[in-house]
Amino acid sequence: MLGACGEDPPEQTDDGGRWARARPGTPTATDVDAAIEELEKLGYAGGVRAAPSVVSVTLHDARSEPGLNFYVPGHTPTALLIDADGEVVHRWSYDYDALWPDLRVHANAAGRGKWRRAHLYPNGDILAIHEGIGMIKLDRESRLLWEYPGRTHHDMDVLADGTIWTLAREATVIPRVNPDVPSMDDFLVELDANGRERRRISVLECIENGARPELLERMTHERDLFHTNSIEVLDGSLAERVPAFAAGNLLISMRHLDAIAVVDPDARELVWALTGAFRFQHDPTVLDNGNLLLFDNRGRGEASTIYELDPATGETAWSYRGTAEHPFYSKTCGTAYRLAGGNTLITESDAGRAFEVTPEGELVWEFFNPHRAGESDEFIACLFDLVRVPAASLGAWAQPDEQR
Repeated sequence: MLGACGEDPPEQTDDGGRWARARPGTPTATDVDAAIEELEKLGYAGGVRAAPSVVSVTLHDARSEPGLNFYVPGHTPTALLIDADGEVVHRWSYDYDALWPDLRVHANAAGRGKWRRAHLYPNGDILAIHEGIGMIKLDRESRLLWEYPGRTHHDMDVLADGTIWTLAREATVIPRVNPDVPSMDDFLVELDANGRERRRISVLECIENGARPELLERMTHERDLFHTNSIEVLDGSLAERVPAFAAGNLLISMRHLDAIAVVDPDARELVWALTGAFRFQHDPTVLDNGNLLLFDNRGRGEASTIYELDPATGETAWSYRGTAEHPFYSKTCGTAYRLAGGNTLITESDAGRAFEVTPEGELVWEFFNPHRAGESDEFIACLFDLVRVPAASLGAWAQPDEQR
């Protein structure tokens, strides 16, 4: 996605094949620098859908699973914790202009002034990503604990020992892809609990080294090669059925390949991949039952689907496609989580909407982002992710005043 949320990459290879063709003529250093600067603007607009009249929670059925909801509004450097009825329990924010004064960032970079995603720790600390720029950690009172200007984007996963895995990107000329035009490669980055980088692994190299090099035949976007959009550290629970899902391997989604994959970070190689009817997918995650949950953005055109897939066979175990009364479609982003009691929590990002459905597909909770975007607040702010958090896991600091 280049520029505004909802746009597709305008440049593709001439022949749709593995590598882009070299262009005639020799670009100057200035040309290359300008092209790199343009790539570094990659990101999402604050909103793309007309703002609805409804705001906040519009449905709260008794069958909805209990807990608090953590989300970023999508248009500011802010994160919010709300209860099931939409009342704010806690708020975090940090002024972007106070960060990285000497870091070269394009004036129109999408990550300026807003967070793409955040992670909530039980003690109230949070991680937040400025898309394509960096990551910060704040305490419960929004005081800065550390910052990492590593061009992080989209997603992160935090382990019990504090280790953080995230995605980063770098624009540069990659001669074997195109000797003349800069391309954007993605990286899998491991940080320690204090935000210090331990290692950075090229997604391109992992595919080249791995068991499925033919995936590169699907690489038709010569600028943003893979658009890797999620990362999850595997716990080994599926390894007996699918050996590639060994503990410590990384489950990723590559939007521009219409593929999800597993990478062995020690060997720096791709060891498993799955393609199918899904297109421009997001957020694969391993379920307790051994299946994968996946947000398919555009496998059915202008309609999205949540799939539960068997990783050994690729077969569908469950799906949700919305209804005539409650359709759903997010062209660019989206997430899905299986809750402890069996319901599924879905974020329809472009619509600024999150909702919860039962295994039978019945809608039991619905939330519309109350925040607005655009010059005249004409858009509902994109809701990139909303997570249900058991209140008991957060301790007394997240309880309403009367319960403390």
